Amino acid sequence: MGVRPPSSDTSDPDAIEFGIAVLDDVLADASVSFPADRETVVQAIGDQSVPYDASGNSIRLADAVAEVDTDRFESAQALKNDLYPVFEKRRQSTSNSILGQLRALVPF
Repeated sequence: MGVRPPSSDTSDPDAIEFGIAVLDDVLADASVSFPADRETVVQAIGDQSVPYDASGNSIRLADAVAEVDTDRFESAQALKNDLYPVFEKRRQSTSNSILGQLRALVPF
């Protein structure tokens, strides 16, 4: 009995990116140089939305940045660290809703 060798294709089509993982891609495409203030980040990113959960619920980045207490970000990592709680709060509030609980029960 043989075992199929692992595929050389490392991309995982079943993986769903959301939150900080998507923000990494957005920041890579935007021309933001750090340190940067809140307005500079919002202008560089534009009117993009980032999904904050695997169901595809999303938040506009301008709205997420507005929820952060910091007015200035010293680095891209500092921006991601400050935005993480915003995404996590949204994700948890959606999963705690009745609709979120019903979605969790459905296997597809």
